[in-house]
Amino acid sequence: MLDVSQVPQRIGNYLAGFTDGEGSFNVPFRKRGDYVMPWKVSLCFNVSQRDKVILALFKQHLKCGTLRSRPDGVWYYEVNSFTAIMENVIPFFDRFGFLSGKKQRDFAKFKRIARLMQDGRHLSKEGINEILEIRRDMNDGGANRRKYSDGSINELFEPGKSSETARQATDDLNLVDDTVRSA
Repeated sequence: MLDVSQVPQRIGNYLAGFTDGEGSFNVPFRKRGDYVMPWKVSLCFNVSQRDKVILALFKQHLKCGTLRSRPDGVWYYEVNSFTAIMENVIPFFDRFGFLSGKKQRDFAKFKRIARLMQDGRHLSKEGINEILEIRRDMNDGGANRRKYSDGSINELFEPGKSSETARQATDDLNLVDDTVRSA
């Protein structure tokens, strides 16, 4: 667990400010045939940048996550572990916060979804719908960048869908996620 009191104020404020402009809190859905529900809900925090040095500061001070490069030369720092989100990312941003109202709202929704998941609500259709409702306005709606619409997520919960419809939906999904990534 991250001891946020050990993060220097200057660094914490810098990383929070950087995240305010360049970071993203996401709630991706992944189609899972081997999971209790048709969808696995995850939490993800990421920041993209051409300068790897700044992203390495996130990894160093949040004490979690991965750094990866894309073919276009952009680096991104990403945290996907539920435990790391709960024990490192959320406490860090609770302490250092954001100035923009938009990022404050996205983070508050992200934390709300994290609490629902901690309580196991993501393991029911009702909980999935609650998460979808909260997530809907995050990241400027994410609508044009999310792979799956709320309707396509809910469709796999609907009894009476033909097996052909279910098979086509499964073929189309191919175990990828709908994480909204920063440009």
